Order: sequence, then structure tokens, then C-alpha cells
Amino acid sequence: MTHALGAVARVAAALTRASIVVVAALMLAALCWQVLVRYVFASPSIWSEELAVLMFSWTVMGGLALGVREGWHVRLALLPEALPRGARIWAERATDLVTAALGGFLAWSGVRFYDITAGSVSAAIGYPIEVLNAMAPVAGALMALFGLERAIRPGGALPPPPQGNPAA
Repeated sequence: MTHALGAVARVAAALTRASIVVVAALMLAALCWQVLVRYVFASPSIWSEELAVLMFSWTVMGGLALGVREGWHVRLALLPEALPRGARIWAERATDLVTAALGGFLAWSGVRFYDITAGSVSAAIGYPIEVLNAMAPVAGALMALFGLERAIRPGGALPPPPQGNPAA
């Protein structure tokens, strides 16, 4: 089971990473277009700002999930680092399980919000607002997957040991 979950998590992480790159490029293009038409042609574009916000939303939500898998998130490590290795592994596993539970809650509450807002359309572009609101359940499910995968990873998901001061 661990191997299968790890394989699914690797594929999901690769797809998430690729989608973030594409979406960030689209967001940048929309913002550049917005600046160009607003300041050069004095005719602001309505759709580009809404598209940029939509792309930004996935960049943040997808990045949140990917940060769980890669261990990028800022955290207080003073207590876990003071523990012996065995206890530290279990503390990290507990943290990863809590993170997976929070991802599950985000997915669950995102689905509820998705249902509440079903049928709405965006103001400028007119896309179904479900596109925007689907990001929370997807990101929550990915967080749950990545947190669970980290929690059951053999040897735990310990971050690398701290290195000495490179400037010294």
C-alpha cells in the first residue's frame, strides 16, 4: 500500500507542479496584457484581471498542496528537533496526519461551498464560478494525499538535518 500511495503521490505532485507552471505563465501574460492596455492604450481590459485572479487562485491552492508534499511550509521545529530521532519521527508523522486531516477538512468544506455557489458565473468573463470554487476541494484532497503519504513513508518524512552556517 505504501508503494502504491507513493506512486500516486508522485504523479499527483508532478501534475500539480506542471499545472502551477502553466497557470503562473498564463497569470503573468494576463497581467502584462492588463498593464499594456491600461497604460499604453488607456483602455483597461476587464477579462485579464479576472483571468489573473483565477490563475493566482490555483497557483496559491496548488502551491499549498505541493508545499505539504515537499515540506516547504514554515513551521516551528524547536520542539521536534530537541527530541531523539525515534520520537522525532513519530512527532513528524503526527504532524503529517494532522495536515492530512486539515486537507480532508478543506476538501469537505470546499465541496460544500461548491454546492452552495453552483450555477453562478463570473462577472467579467462569464465562466462558471464552479471552476474557481473547485480549487479548494482539489487542493484539500491533494493536501490529504500528500500528508498521508508523508506520514506513512518508511523512516518518516524528517526534514534534512540542519546544516552549519554557510557564510561562516
